This record gives sequence, structure tokens and C-alpha cells, in this order.
Amino acid sequence: DRRFDPDRGLSVKNKWLLSYILLGITWGMSFLFIKQGLEFLTPIGVAFGRCALGAITLIIVANLKKVQLPKDPKIWGHLLVVALLLNVIPGVLFALAETKVTSILAGIINAVTPLMTVLFILLIHREDKPKPMQLFGLAIGFIGVMIVMGIWNGLGSNPLGYVLCLFAAVTCYGISFAYSRRFVMPYKLEPTAAATMQLIWATIVLMPGFFIDGIAKDEYRLVPVVSMLIMGVFGSGFAYIWNFQIIRDAGSAIASSVTFVTPVVAVIAGIIFLGEEITWYEPVGALIVLFGAAIAQERIKLFSRP
Repeated sequence: DRRFDPDRGLSVKNKWLLSYILLGITWGMSFLFIKQGLEFLTPIGVAFGRCALGAITLIIVANLKKVQLPKDPKIWGHLLVVALLLNVIPGVLFALAETKVTSILAGIINAVTPLMTVLFILLIHREDKPKPMQLFGLAIGFIGVMIVMGIWNGLGSNPLGYVLCLFAAVTCYGISFAYSRRFVMPYKLEPTAAATMQLIWATIVLMPGFFIDGIAKDEYRLVPVVSMLIMGVFGSGFAYIWNFQIIRDAGSAIASSVTFVTPVVAVIAGIIFLGEEITWYEPVGALIVLFGAAIAQERIKLFSRP
């Protein structure tokens, strides 16, 4: 269906593209914002702050749009799982990792998400038999990961434990997309309702940790505070509406591939605003990761059947 949608200015088939671009830029900048937030918050504080601000934003949006939150306890349970996998655990792990690694590396490792998504879709949806090209794409992608890490240097100056935090976070992302496809998408929830409930759950789960150990130091400079506000309102607020819209309109594989955009944004932001350095093998490895992900998602077909 390629009819023109006058409200969006895009064809009905491609109406998710604007959300896709906004999501890529917003999430790409989030690695910079995490670094800024860590100036006065702990990793748990950063994760809670972005989720709480996102939840408040979406509650306001839901009320303005007169969107009803889901009432079925089964849906609550599924959205709690999504919140843990997409907000709580990765939110803490990314912030924890960025206490020791650059925002650039965090953004590049985030590009592994499409690979993890394909892997866990194949594992969770056992009826989807893996194709040889998907397995080949996964293999290429993980070779790219090794190159990103400069494995021949023994990870260089990157502490292994914090690098593993990054990989654990993107693993959660991959599981969350596959889980959403199987257990959340069949309910055909309104995107705002799903995202709002998800962030409410994330805020509730993270709140005790914030009150116990959420503030690193009582020093609230303008840039870090504004960074947290932007990351919360847009990166965890509107971004999750866009995310659910993309999943609904284009599928979970395309939704996860927004990480094709985020590493580019993360690298540019890290260099310009934080003065971070980048090695030659990080962008090279990232390109190989994205190439492998494109093959695994069948966006690139190396061999066409006659």
C-alpha cells in the first residue's frame, strides 16, 4: 500500500521512516548524554533518571492523546519483561561501562544489536529455520566485533569487565526485540500505551536503587542536567513511541537496525563534544559488523537464486 498519508507526508508503506531517523539520532546522542549524566549521577541514577523522565513525558502524552493504558495483567507481565530487557538492565550496564570506556566504543558496540536480534529471533521462534546466509552474516558480524575490540591488542586499554557489560546490554536488546515480536506485538497495542507502561515498570524497578545510591555528588552543572533531561524526554520518552511504531509498521528486524545509524552519531558526538579519540580499527570493525547484520537480516543478498 503506497497511498499518500497527508498527516505524515509519507507513503503509508514508508511512514515509519521519519521515526526511524529521529530514533537513530536520538539514541546515537544518548551515549554522549550518559557520559554527561555520570558527572553527578551513579550508573543506577542515570538509568533511573532517563526512565523516570521518559515515563513522565509519556504519561503526559498519553493523557493528551486520551490513550488508555493496557489493563490485562498478562500484558503488564510481558511489558515488565520488555522493560527489564530494554531499559533497566541495559540502562545500568551502559552507564556502568561508560565510567571506564569511551562513549564512542559504547555506541559502536551497540551496533551489535541487529546481530543479537537475528540470533534470538532464530532461537525464540524455533519455527523460523536459520538460513545459511543468516548464519554466514552472524559469523561475519562477530568477526567485526573482534576487530572493533582490537582483539590482537588484548582489548588495549578497555577493561574486560566493562566491555562485557556492553555486550551483556546489547544481548538484552536482542532478546527484547525477539520477545516483543512473540509476546507483545500480537496484542496490537497502541505504541504510546505500550511505551508508557514499559517505562512506568522500568521506573518502579529502578526507584529503590536510585534512593539507595543514585547521586554521585551534589553538583548540578547546566550541561549534565540538560543532557539528562534531553535523554529522558526524547531518548527514553518519545523514542520508545517511535520504536514501537517502527516495530508495528516495519517489523522487529528493521526496528533493531536503527543501530546502523546510532554508531555514526555516537562517533561524531564523542569526537566533537567530548574530544574522544578513535582508533582505525573501531570504525572498520563497525562497518564489518553492520555488513554482517545486513546479510543476516537478508538486506544484502550475496547470492541470488536463479
